Amino acid sequence: MKYSIEGGTLPVVICTMDAGEAMITERGSMSWMSPNMKMETTSNGGIGKALGRMFAGEAMFQNRYTAQGAPGLIAFASSFPGSIRAFDIAPGNGMIVQKSAFLASETTVTLSVFFQKKLGSGFFGGEGFIMQKLSGQGTAFVEIDGHAVEYDLAAGESMVVDTGYLAAMSESCTMDIVTVPGVKNMLFGGEGVFNTVVKGPGKLILQTMPISAVAGSLRSFFPSAK
Repeated sequence: MKYSIEGGTLPVVICTMDAGEAMITERGSMSWMSPNMKMETTSNGGIGKALGRMFAGEAMFQNRYTAQGAPGLIAFASSFPGSIRAFDIAPGNGMIVQKSAFLASETTVTLSVFFQKKLGSGFFGGEGFIMQKLSGQGTAFVEIDGHAVEYDLAAGESMVVDTGYLAAMSESCTMDIVTVPGVKNMLFGGEGVFNTVVKGPGKLILQTMPISAVAGSLRSFFPSAK
């Protein structure tokens, strides 16, 4: 499989595949394709994994597209202005990504729920922080909201991130959710109640325009429902 990412801040990844090669994607992610691409809807691992994907913000079922009889082409466009990043997933080199970030991948990549249990006190009653994990072997494509900023964290090095701005991190990184110190800061600082602390070693990718922040900015411009 070969690919190119085009479109700037309105990106699309265009994949060209040899006969017999296949891609897995979320429902509705395919934008255009050559006529010899065969689509098959699958649970991709059984009902247990399907439920896990739903818990992580994805659809229970995925679509598998296979090039039949000749090389094929398929394109996956981002659902929001931003970036598409390609990750080379390998054993011991998986990625943890934000909920609903998965766009498409080779069929040898596994998408599962990542449940962060080690959390600071008071966060959602201790239920945890749900993200997605990409493991296995192959290339995976992920949506980033806005521009992507990347850091390589050394062992013990950390970054404090407003929770919505965390796009992806290496599986070797650790993460904790902490409360903003001081009641006055929480109530009047305008930065929310919680921050995410990501500690290396590993790669950290942040995003500049989370969908949640955009929705909050636009909310005042829409009339409330009566």
